[in-house]
Amino acid sequence: MSVTIYDQVIGKSARSVRRVRDGVVFDFDNGTTWYMYHPQDCCESVALEEVVGDLSDLEGSPLLMAEEVSSEEGRYEWTFYKFATNKGFVTFRWCGDMDSYYSISVYFEPYATPPYECRPEEV
Repeated sequence: MSVTIYDQVIGKSARSVRRVRDGVVFDFDNGTTWYMYHPQDCCESVALEEVVGDLSDLEGSPLLMAEEVSSEEGRYEWTFYKFATNKGFVTFRWCGDMDSYYSISVYFEPYATPPYECRPEEV
């Protein structure tokens, strides 16, 4: 199991957090936008399988926790993104099939323009 802490967003407040096409968009009060997504390739299978919690709990209050936890089980890799404010917790659960030649990594990073997976067409 591996854990990554996203210090860059801890203490920042999100104006909005929303699911889009194949990802999640975080618009922060400081003007930055972070995207959580997986760039699909050919024959692989990686998807946002579940969101536990209310996305509005992540809006309007500073993030107290922002972390990624990954683990493997059989041929699958699970990646959990866990966020918390004083209003509540939200967990995003991604799953990828490791029986693939391609990467099953999920990204959470800032961009000036959205990656394809996070362009409008909201879910």
